[in-house]
Amino acid sequence: MKYFLKSILLLFLLHSASVQAQKLSKLTVEKIMRDPKMWIGTSPSNVSWSADSKQIYFDWNPDKNLSDSLYSYNLSEKKTGKVSATDRKQIPSSEGIYNRARTLRIYAKNGDIFVTDCKDFSTKQLTKTVERESNPSFSGDEKKIVFEKNNNLFSVDLESGTLAQHTDFKTGSKKSDPKLSDEEKFLKTDQLAMFQVLKERKEKKDAGKKIDEAEKADSPKEIYIGEKRASNVKLSPDGRFVTYRLSQPDKAAKSTIVPNYVTESGFTEDLPARTKVGAPATSHEFWVYDVKKDTARKVSMKLIPGINDKPDYLKDYPKQDSAWKKKEREVMVAAPIWSEDGASAIVVVTAQDNKDRWIMALNADSLTLRLLDRQRDEAWIGGPGIGGFSGGQLGWLDNNTFYFQSEATGYSHLYTVDIKTGKKTQLTNGNFEIQDVQLSNDKKTFYLITNEVHPGEKHFYSMSVKGGARTRITQLTGAYEVKVSPDETKLAVRYSNSTNPWELFVMENKPAAKAEQITKSTSEEFFSYKWREAKVVTIKATDGKDIYARVYEPKKSNGKAVIFVHGAGYLQNAHKWWSQYFREYMFHNLLTDLGYTVLDMDYRASAGYGRDWRTGIYRFMGGKDLTDNTDGAKWLVKKYGINPQKIGIYGGSYGGFITLMGLFTTPDVFKAGAALRPVTDWAAYNHGYTANILNEPQTDSLAYRKSSPIYHAEGLKNHLLICHGMVDVNVHYQDVVRLSQRLIELGKNNWELASYPMEDHGFVEPSSWTDEYKRILKLFEEKM
Repeated sequence: MKYFLKSILLLFLLHSASVQAQKLSKLTVEKIMRDPKMWIGTSPSNVSWSADSKQIYFDWNPDKNLSDSLYSYNLSEKKTGKVSATDRKQIPSSEGIYNRARTLRIYAKNGDIFVTDCKDFSTKQLTKTVERESNPSFSGDEKKIVFEKNNNLFSVDLESGTLAQHTDFKTGSKKSDPKLSDEEKFLKTDQLAMFQVLKERKEKKDAGKKIDEAEKADSPKEIYIGEKRASNVKLSPDGRFVTYRLSQPDKAAKSTIVPNYVTESGFTEDLPARTKVGAPATSHEFWVYDVKKDTARKVSMKLIPGINDKPDYLKDYPKQDSAWKKKEREVMVAAPIWSEDGASAIVVVTAQDNKDRWIMALNADSLTLRLLDRQRDEAWIGGPGIGGFSGGQLGWLDNNTFYFQSEATGYSHLYTVDIKTGKKTQLTNGNFEIQDVQLSNDKKTFYLITNEVHPGEKHFYSMSVKGGARTRITQLTGAYEVKVSPDETKLAVRYSNSTNPWELFVMENKPAAKAEQITKSTSEEFFSYKWREAKVVTIKATDGKDIYARVYEPKKSNGKAVIFVHGAGYLQNAHKWWSQYFREYMFHNLLTDLGYTVLDMDYRASAGYGRDWRTGIYRFMGGKDLTDNTDGAKWLVKKYGINPQKIGIYGGSYGGFITLMGLFTTPDVFKAGAALRPVTDWAAYNHGYTANILNEPQTDSLAYRKSSPIYHAEGLKNHLLICHGMVDVNVHYQDVVRLSQRLIELGKNNWELASYPMEDHGFVEPSSWTDEYKRILKLFEEKM
């Protein structure tokens, strides 16, 4: 164990021990905001295995090219090399499906279907068309490969190569013979009786029609779907049922546009963008086509338990509450997951208000749904392996047992359910999250990523599918991203800690096995500066909860402090691995060199801490998430003797929003703040994110009024810097334009707006990063 730990640490320390390039004796904004690939290096990403478990593939850019290239590592030769463009075309996709015996593997690549023989690992191309084939799967008898093309189902016979079409969706409606009036019927009959040639031609035409119908008897049924769109088309293992989703966008839903001013054409060009929260939603239906009965029928959702339940928040609106009529909520049904024997199917049904997720057993013959698990959340359904309309992490252990994740205990854990008896079994438990699940080839073992050691660490475990003790495979402090080899003997591991960017390792799939480093990505120049390992601490919130945070301590304090607010809402940054906010991390080192104490908090709604923390901002963004940060400010004063009149705050996106709310609603806490690409009015943001947290503006206006900074702008007292990209298609530039007008009308003069004409939500150009952070530093240096 000691040798394992020392060997890995030594590999990282070698970087800083052999510094020969230029040194970072003093940090400046200009230095740290350079193009990262040109001076820091590029970590490996998109890791996958070859089918024979002998090669590891990954994207990498050690040569500082304009974009990443594909590299491979040969385990037997222990060599890393770039994959040529020619060889790259021959490499199978990492996303493949095996047959039950694991002798064949099928996959889609570049719009075509391929099959690999796992005995000699030879690959055969099954389709080669200009059209796109996707989502391949094995038929129930595994003699055919079923796939999608143009939203229809096809199959190819592995032995004969015969291509067959299984569905034929048609837009519009089926044209039928016009209905005749009594007068028209009389004339038609009279004509046929009077003219022999006319009669003979009709008989010949009718006979030809019968022949055509007979010849088309084996063709798929034409299914007319009007203006709707078919998707998630799936064939049952026995080939009898085709399930599919029909979707109908609401034509009243209005999309936004984003003007692009700096263009090649010299003209202002409009970028298409999203709708806003509360826009009319797309409706969805779940259908089953019975091949045997030649019928297409819609599955009714009206008997799903709780389908008519109204949300609790309506109690704050007596008129809406009393006027509520029992109605079936809109839902989306994921594609069925069939058992290996083809006898059972599971579907996940998700309410479009995202307050319910049902796991149901589907009887495709009777079109009935039977409840196996219901998760209800008056806030919104979410958490690792749970949220989203795809169903989350779930699958079959055997023909009777299904596994899934749920936040029933307040943390995302792993469960199984017996589909015959309905008995549920909880396999993991505790105040931690199961963040990733993979089932072993023999379906006897789960491979898990959890944060049970510490909320700020991620480790890899194995566990019996029956539950019980977990075996920890990884050991070092930090985080691991793991790809198990197809034969399950090796692990391709991306590892990082708080001061070292991600590198790629390979190790045996055994506890505490020695890890061999494959890549060396980070430059000597980067490691010539001694980057700080921020302390991960807990701070007591006003309501008694523990807030995890990172604190950067200067050698000599200047009495000032800066609080950084991470973006994305549901994201974690007070952890012990390399942050995706690496520029901010370097900026915090710069600030600390100047004497600032820097605090980076996982405020309410951050990821990694369970359901209650995740939903702590329901119906009030800028509530507990903001008080967590103001509690952090009080802690800085008490713990480090910071001058309460010299505390600044900054952040981007959600962090920019919190910065605005802090300066507007708690103006005496923060002397200065930099709001980067901030949301200023949640009614202008997207539906998928916002409606979960604040419901819809037309039904829960109180939540939007409390949560939107534009309604609190009159509270601005101290110094505000706003920075925003003008071609931001996520948080639109319109947000800060509207806020600017509001601040002008309020007579505020202690704010400024820096606009970046060629930047989207995530800045790209080093010049933009440099300009933005020079302004932030100037704000804190001069206004605090």
